[in-house]
This record gives sequence, C-alpha cells and structure tokens, in this order.
Amino acid sequence: MLEGERGRRSRAVRREPEMARRSPRPEATHHVVLRPTLEKCEGCGEALWVAHHKRRTVTTLQGIYDLRLVVRQCPNSQCQEYHHRYRPEEEGSWALPHGEFGLDVIALVGALRFREHRSVPEIHQELLRRGVQIAERSVAHLIARYEELVTVHVTDRDRIHEKLKKQGRVILAIDGLQPDAAHEVLWVIRDCLSQEILLARPLLSSAQGDIATLLREVKELLPPVPVKGIISDGEKAIRTAVAGIFPKIPHQLCQIHYLRDAAKPIVQADRHAATQLKAHVRGIRPIERALEARTDESAQDARDYCLAVRSAITDDGHPPLKLGGIKLHTRLSQIRDSLDLVAQKRGSGLACKSCGPSLHVD
Repeated sequence: MLEGERGRRSRAVRREPEMARRSPRPEATHHVVLRPTLEKCEGCGEALWVAHHKRRTVTTLQGIYDLRLVVRQCPNSQCQEYHHRYRPEEEGSWALPHGEFGLDVIALVGALRFREHRSVPEIHQELLRRGVQIAERSVAHLIARYEELVTVHVTDRDRIHEKLKKQGRVILAIDGLQPDAAHEVLWVIRDCLSQEILLARPLLSSAQGDIATLLREVKELLPPVPVKGIISDGEKAIRTAVAGIFPKIPHQLCQIHYLRDAAKPIVQADRHAATQLKAHVRGIRPIERALEARTDESAQDARDYCLAVRSAITDDGHPPLKLGGIKLHTRLSQIRDSLDLVAQKRGSGLACKSCGPSLHVD
C-alpha cells in the first residue's frame, strides 16, 4: 500500500507542468546586423539578391543581442541554386539553431557543471550574478546542449556525412570559447555551409599540438568531400596547426580581428574625443528637476531636448565600425543646430522661465 502511494506521488510529480513565464523577456542591449560574405551565386555567377531579413535574440555573457540576419538568394530562376537561401556564416558562431543563449553561455554552464561539479541551482545563481537572465529549468536544458556538443563527434555521424556528401564541399571554421580565465576552452569546429558542428571538445590549453589533434580527428571523420577553405582567428598556434594538417587548403583569417587591431589607435582617439565632448554637455539634471512639476508645451520640449542629450551621451557605438565619439559629435551637432533654430524663432535660448537655467550644448 505504501509503495503504491509513493508511485502515485511520483507520477503526479512527473506530470506536473512547468511554470509559465511570470515576467516579460528582457529587452536587447545590443543590435548587430549579420550579412553573408557570399555576394555572387556559385551556380551561375549572378549577384545575389536580399530575399528577406530574419531576427533572432541571443543572450550572451556580454549582454542580450538583437541579431538582424540578411538572407540572400539567387535571382535566376533557371539556376540550380535558385531555391537555396544564403544565411550569414557568422550566425553559427553566436548560438545553436533556434537557441536563445549564446555558445559562451553553454560553455560556461558546461564548465561549471563538469569541471567544478556545481548543481543546477548553483549554476543558476552564478549566471544571475553575471547578469544573465535565465530560468533554472533553462540551465538544465543548456547542460544537455553542452553534452550534445561534446559528444557530437561520436553520434549521428551518418546524417552529417550524408548532408556533407550532398553539399559536395566543406568550409571549416575553428574557434575556441573560453568562459573565464583559467577555465577549460571549448573548441568548436563546424562547417560554414551546412552550419553543422563537426567536433566540440574542451581543452585545458590552446597549444599547437592539441589543436592539431582536433583537426586531425575532424579530417578522419569527414566523408570523402573536399575541404575548400578554413576560417579561424590569427593565433599562431592555430595557423601552424592548420598548415600542418591541411597544408594545401586556403586559410582565411578572421577579418574582424584584423580590423580591430588596425583600428585600435583610432578607437582610442575616438574615446578620448567622446570624453571631452561629454565634458562640454552640462546643465541637464538641473533643468529636468526644474521641469518636474510643469506640464506645458515648452516644458515638454525642454524635456525632449534633455532626453536627446542623455541618449546621445550614453550611446557608445559599436567600434571599430561605428565609433561612439563620431556618433556623439554628429548627434550633439544636430541638437545644437535645433536649439539655434529655436533661439532664432523665439529670440532667446530654450530656458526654463521659472528657474532660469538653459540647456547648453557646446
């Protein structure tokens, strides 16, 4: 009788539905546009058209990203690639297909679970401490995703082989994801064309021999399909390992790393200029306090100008392509021109008549 009661309780617990979300999803803190690097159709050579745009929200350790994916398609209806959609190759380095959390979050969850042997509630609290908004049940799901990534090289190989054979070529991407300093590095090798992850394994070091071992294993696991290219960071260990395992395969280094290194002096100068520009913007808070009790049209206009200035000085841009200092200068110049126009029409600056301070933008 006691065993039957325990069984009924156990089944009741298993049948209990998951709790619904009680709070809205947090808003994205960053916005990124991803575009395919391929601009011409490989079948007929015509320029690819933008078919449509996709949107994804991915939560990473650095924040919540709103990804806008540009999807291209061959416009030639007679081409054999006409129905093929070209998605951004970089999409696979952000998150798994249909995943809401970035690969860096999965790597951290796996490291906390299998290296530090933490429980699911402990991992959940650590992610919250790092600013990652996540439910506790999602932590368990990410642990399962981590296990799938680590064991993908020994499971479901037939499906991947068949897909790569139909594809006819492979472009390998190599990247190491380090959740934190002194932790294991999760190395991921995937195919850029099919977005399939071919191998994922945590390593204690990023030495040339360890990376060469991973490349050699991937080379043995691949079906008889030619490797047309390899993409990776510019680290010396990766370059040497690729040259040893794939000596005749074109190796392209990540262009964004080149751009960041080349633009470092410009980015530093831009940040210094932005700091000086922010020092010239003054008088915002006193005006906002003086206008708190007013509801007339002039007070609302003044509040709008204050909000515009605050928005301008808090937008740091996305270096190296979108420099925050240049963007701040442009927006402040537009606000100044608007204030000058208002001053010409009214015969004076935009000021609070009851308290006297005026909004000043040099």
